[in-house]
Amino acid sequence: MGVGKKEKTRISREGSDKPGNLKLKGENFYRDTAKVKRLKMYKEGRAQRNAQGEITKAASFQSTEAPTARVEPNRRWFGNTRVIAQHTLAQFREALGQTAHNPYQVLLRQNKLPMSLLEEPSSNTNSAVKAQIVETEPFDKTFGPKAQRKRPKVTVGSLDDFAEKAVQNHEDYEQKLENQALMSVETPTDWIQEARDAIFSKGQSKRIWNELYKVIDSSDVVVHVLDARDPVGTRCQSVEQYIKKEAPHKHLIFVLNKCDLVPTWVAASWVKRLSKEYPTLAFHASINNSFGKGTLIQLLRQFSVLHQDRKQISVGFIGYPNTGKSSIINTVRQKKVCTVAPIPGETKVWQYITLMKRIYLIDCPGVVPPSTKDTEIDILLRGVVRVENVSNPEQYIGAMLDRCKRQHVEKTYEVSGWKNASEFLELIARKSGRLLKGGEPDENGVAKMVLNDFTRGRLPWYVAPPDDRDEDKEEDSEKVTVMT
Repeated sequence: MGVGKKEKTRISREGSDKPGNLKLKGENFYRDTAKVKRLKMYKEGRAQRNAQGEITKAASFQSTEAPTARVEPNRRWFGNTRVIAQHTLAQFREALGQTAHNPYQVLLRQNKLPMSLLEEPSSNTNSAVKAQIVETEPFDKTFGPKAQRKRPKVTVGSLDDFAEKAVQNHEDYEQKLENQALMSVETPTDWIQEARDAIFSKGQSKRIWNELYKVIDSSDVVVHVLDARDPVGTRCQSVEQYIKKEAPHKHLIFVLNKCDLVPTWVAASWVKRLSKEYPTLAFHASINNSFGKGTLIQLLRQFSVLHQDRKQISVGFIGYPNTGKSSIINTVRQKKVCTVAPIPGETKVWQYITLMKRIYLIDCPGVVPPSTKDTEIDILLRGVVRVENVSNPEQYIGAMLDRCKRQHVEKTYEVSGWKNASEFLELIARKSGRLLKGGEPDENGVAKMVLNDFTRGRLPWYVAPPDDRDEDKEEDSEKVTVMT
């Protein structure tokens, strides 16, 4: 005979037969611990209210009452052990200033120093000073529904005076606008300024600058590579100011590359001059015959010792295009790990290279900071753009000859007696046999060849360092102006 669903029984833990929905006498009728926790969890997100509907106990993490803080019982709060004398603070400021301005000393753990006391506030009234409202007034009286707004101070006695002052300010503003309109009127001319060719904007794209900021953010030590022939022209002042202002904890050093293309006294003078601002090294990038490699590696090891709390440090190489950033990395690694070429723009993206267990190198594309002072001649002669893509390169030969010594040019090309750039190109074209149809000299091709020799180091040239006596005179004049 079959058994229906309702008549089915189950075996209890005691082994007795009973219906599934009934409990026998003596069995546990209470909730176990797991069920109690589960039921409490359902009520946890609700606030407890009284008969009038007012909240007597807020839900978890929903209370608006500020917690009552308890001051640690310490005897130091009742003494003057946390007061510093003014002369002691002045001595500390002076010692800190000497350390901060010395390029060969590093200030570690700035977050543990009272920098707000050591750094004096700026005295410039035009600079925007952030108002510290919460420090002068409590938070609940400054913001929110209980805020107590102070009445603004007005320098007028009555409402009529206030209206007259507003009218006067409006008239002054209109007069200022008229003066600006008169000043902006330009005299008509018969010529307009020619637009700069797009080729001279290389190294200024948004993609290149994004790569630069990636390298700066990822680096603990930033190596600024300069061309020893023109250190000031290949120096990115805006990038240095950004690092000094936004990332003062990062170390910045200069590397004068291509020092084999200039006389020894020129490289030594530039190193002495630039070392007053940042640590500077002279370098010659070559896998087999290098100069300054041991000094650079030793300096990077010293920086790694400063960061003992980190497993490794990253060293980023930045600078103008064609200054030899990738060549320096290959020289330090003693093998070709980065693609190099004697033309600018060979490195397209940033890349990580392992130097040793604790030091990583980051190669960066060349960047050119936008500047209104740099002309097309300056950009071309610094090696920023590729000469093959420049139209009418013969127009830049005159400026190139002004930067080179005549005896060096005569010795390199074995020509002499020219009076201008056109005659110079014609002499080289006829000597090398680069002629066009009808026997005309190929000035365009010869100009590109000469400019390539200029940027690649075959033609000797350099920017002479300023005289030390002139620097001393400038420093003395600055001291006099400060004293007055």
